Amino acid sequence: MAPRILLARHGQTEWSLNGRHTGRTDIPLLEEGRRGAKLLGERLHRAPWSGLDGVEIRTSPLARASETCELAGFGDRAEPWDALMEVDYGDYEGLTPAEIHERQPGWVLWKDGASGGESLAQVSARADEVVAWARSADRDVLVFAHGHILRSICARWLGEDVSFGARVRLDPTSLSVLSWAYGDPAVERWNDTAHLEG
Repeated sequence: MAPRILLARHGQTEWSLNGRHTGRTDIPLLEEGRRGAKLLGERLHRAPWSGLDGVEIRTSPLARASETCELAGFGDRAEPWDALMEVDYGDYEGLTPAEIHERQPGWVLWKDGASGGESLAQVSARADEVVAWARSADRDVLVFAHGHILRSICARWLGEDVSFGARVRLDPTSLSVLSWAYGDPAVERWNDTAHLEG
């Protein structure tokens, strides 16, 4: 079996709800985010996932991701990994897109990077590290992380430039799966939030 990577974005926080760029600031989950994390866990413990026995699990060490992992029921199996931390937004940390555009009109993270933060090359290198690890053995992996780094991992899994991440939106507490089709890297499931509905 070729390895797959399952991507779980953390639950809702105050800043994700308000559209603020949340990089390294350690924002806790809202009650809605905690509820979503539990629902995601319930889904992953039912068929066809059935608790993901034998799956290697890693999480961003930031509280919103590690708490999502814990509430989903995987905290005791997960290893924290700095490569899964969110993009460092530097001078734009905590700002909304509108506030950033006042400083830098036309700014787009996926083409401009973050002033005083990580370059796109640095983000791409971290995403490549995660992809290499995921493909390194004959087993699936599950990661709990953040919107922009997970979108970057998707881009690099597919062999695309990290800027491809602009084209794949990702909601809080979503589940995505990157796998293979006809021997090539593929998207099997993306931004699936069915566990939050009803």
